Amino acid sequence: MRPARLAAGAVAGLLVAGAAQARSFDPPFVPLRVQAAEPQRSEGKRALNSIAEVFAALEACWVPPDLDQSRAGMQITVMVSFKRDGELLGKPRITYETPAATEEERMSYRAALAQALARCLPLRFTEALGNALAGRPMTLRFIDNRKLKQARIGHDRES
Repeated sequence: MRPARLAAGAVAGLLVAGAAQARSFDPPFVPLRVQAAEPQRSEGKRALNSIAEVFAALEACWVPPDLDQSRAGMQITVMVSFKRDGELLGKPRITYETPAATEEERMSYRAALAQALARCLPLRFTEALGNALAGRPMTLRFIDNRKLKQARIGHDRES
């Protein structure tokens, strides 16, 4: 019941306010890699005890848009804050999206981000981590590098 309410609130916050208020700035962030693995629920898992574990948990919940709705190299940055109990405090706010992305591509990434939060939240924090994170903004950057070809650096050698 709680995840459905969260999903609706997260989508509304990301889709309505995200596009109009998206702006570029350089806050501290940890880039999260895109992976197509099965998302993990935080229920029944051990409590998170570090910021690194929080980022890993959120990364595990991320499922990027289908390849036909995605953009190579797409980046989306979102600012979130948590309560002591691991629920969101307020609405997530998109602070950056790749400028060259089309509106359809942006919408697909916003929806994927909202779904990731709905799958993951509430997170389970230890008491110490919950007290440390409560109310503090965290910036998460998601980078979709599935379609990018790895550049090979080599030298032509003449024998």
